[in-house]
Amino acid sequence: MMSTVEIYTKPTCGFCHAAKRLLTSKGISYSEVNIAAQPDRRGEMIKRANGSSTVPQIFIDGTHVGGCDDLFALERGGKLDAMLAA
Repeated sequence: MMSTVEIYTKPTCGFCHAAKRLLTSKGISYSEVNIAAQPDRRGEMIKRANGSSTVPQIFIDGTHVGGCDDLFALERGGKLDAMLAA
C-alpha cells in the first residue's frame, strides 16, 4: 500500500511546485491543500506543522516531514522511498 501524502501549498510558491514535481516524478500521488484558496485551513496547517507557517508543509502518513528542503534532503539521503513505501 502506498503512503498517504498531504502537501499544503500556495499557487505562487516555487518551492511548492518543486516538491510536487519530485513527488510526481516518483509516481507518488498526494492530496493538496491550497491555503490561498482555503485560508481557513492555514491554522490547521500551522498546528499540524508545530508552528511552521511557510509553505509547503508536507506530511507522509500523518507525520510532518517539513518543507521542500526537508523533502529533498530525505531524497538525497535515500530515506524518502522507504517512508513512501511504508
